[in-house]
Amino acid sequence: MLDRNQTIGLVLFAALTIAYFFFMSNQAPEQPVAQSATTTSVVKQDSITTTTPTKLVVAPTGAIGTQGENKEVVLENEELKITFQTQGALIKDVLVKKYLTFDKKPLHLINPGNNFFALNGLNRNNTPIDLYALFYESTVTKNAVTFTVADSSGNKLTHTYTLPDKGFALSYEIGGSALKTWLNIAAPLELVWNNSVDKIEYDAELSRAKTTVNYYTPEEGFDQLDETTKDKVTEVVERPIKWVSLKQKFFNVGIIAKNDFQKAELSNVPTEATGKIKNLSAKMTISATSIQKDTLAFKFFFGPNHYQICKAVGDDYEKNVYLGWPVINGINRFVVVPVFNFLEGKIANYGVIIIILVLLIKLLLLPLSYKSYVSMAKMKVMKPELDEIKAEHGDDAQKVQAAQMKLYQQVGINPLSGCIPVLLQMPILVAMFNFFPNSFELRQQAFLWAPDLSTYDYPILLPFTVPFGYGSHVSMFTILMTISTLAYTYINNQVSTAATGPMKILSYAMPVIFMFVLNSFPAGLSFYYFMSNIVTIGQQLIIRRFVDETSLKAKLDENRVKIASGQGGKKSKWMQKVEDAMKAQEEIKKNKKK
Repeated sequence: MLDRNQTIGLVLFAALTIAYFFFMSNQAPEQPVAQSATTTSVVKQDSITTTTPTKLVVAPTGAIGTQGENKEVVLENEELKITFQTQGALIKDVLVKKYLTFDKKPLHLINPGNNFFALNGLNRNNTPIDLYALFYESTVTKNAVTFTVADSSGNKLTHTYTLPDKGFALSYEIGGSALKTWLNIAAPLELVWNNSVDKIEYDAELSRAKTTVNYYTPEEGFDQLDETTKDKVTEVVERPIKWVSLKQKFFNVGIIAKNDFQKAELSNVPTEATGKIKNLSAKMTISATSIQKDTLAFKFFFGPNHYQICKAVGDDYEKNVYLGWPVINGINRFVVVPVFNFLEGKIANYGVIIIILVLLIKLLLLPLSYKSYVSMAKMKVMKPELDEIKAEHGDDAQKVQAAQMKLYQQVGINPLSGCIPVLLQMPILVAMFNFFPNSFELRQQAFLWAPDLSTYDYPILLPFTVPFGYGSHVSMFTILMTISTLAYTYINNQVSTAATGPMKILSYAMPVIFMFVLNSFPAGLSFYYFMSNIVTIGQQLIIRRFVDETSLKAKLDENRVKIASGQGGKKSKWMQKVEDAMKAQEEIKKNKKK
């Protein structure tokens, strides 16, 4: 999801861009949240104190598993190194091998200082017990470790973790006869997972606004707790849940249940503690029906918010990667992400990938760009006649508009023909606005002076904060984007007839407004828009060489003669509507005179 600043930025960006291209093309006239069976409470952050729950150390029968030596066991594959401990049969540490924190330190998604697990239930005497507080014996094979505790009757409780040779998923099974002999099988188990999210990205504030608890229910699909609030949010989900993800900006840790959790209580607590982002927690209920089965099966995920990697998990797990609202999401999922992933498989430099992506998109949109330019050129050659109409009717806007519509009809011009191509390009612009801030692929990828394309470049840090959302740094890519947009505006105004007076001033003011909006957005996004402007300017200059305004004027005059003689062919639907509107207006005038 977008944070509050990005949401405001997106709204401003979309509104200003539409207005900007509307004037430039010389034309005429929080993601809704699905209703669910949940209870949500919001508590002011300054009233919250976060404490680590106290583990219950009550044995199932007597003193079984209450004493022992706490040893470490390690499983690892190409992507992960996972350390377990025999006390609790717990995951103690998860190191993600191929990635680093923003300050180039090893990246641990789980460590003893940020994580707490509990598996609470009732024993046969209805006494509370935490199965993660017991001591276990471990048996290690190549890809798996099994933790076992047994009573004198041979009833065993086992926790088995299996890590494949590749990937970010860890299979987890709880089994053994002790599930039925030690526990009150009429009572559910509660799996508690608290995660105090460490700061691993450069921009702590943006990371905080991108960190939350996501979850998926078979009934209603994907949902999440509010990301951007500065208050504690607690939500009780009273329906089966397939998975829960404790998600931060570019990584997430999650648990997926083979048999759905019965319900869950989820919370999201912002914190200003040094080195911390948020405190996330999930209390997931395992139903009594599930406990009565031979095994409880789960899967953990410890990895990046990479669309393809998360998609492989299933059950819409890829929605941990926010790619925009429905239509925009579709463009990103089916066009932008596949093309980007294909290019990164061939090219190592992500700045070059962005340049190629710009070229491909501009090539795809070239017919629309050409049509838009021709429309502006037509309006330009008609400008003398349009000026005459304005001079003739003065300040009577209604008469001016009627006369202009009549002129458009006489020469066969649809004044909206230049606007439609621009509007068709808008989804691509907005798709990029959502793709780059959430693109894991750009994380810690350097290009030119930018050390990380996934966050803003900051070659100049200011000793003060510039108001209106600009910040205390200067993004050079945003400056280049602004300069290139002003250059494009100047070139476009040579063709456009709409950019006069206040509209001309506004056309030059908008790029400056964009500079304030985008200064704290990812360098990759600003670089994309900069390159897009450069290519667009090049296209305009090339197209201009192939559009002869003299020939265009002659063609319009020819249309005028044909239409006047009734040889103009079938009228377009738009022209027919204009003609009908003009006739209706004339009828109204006649009736008024009577």
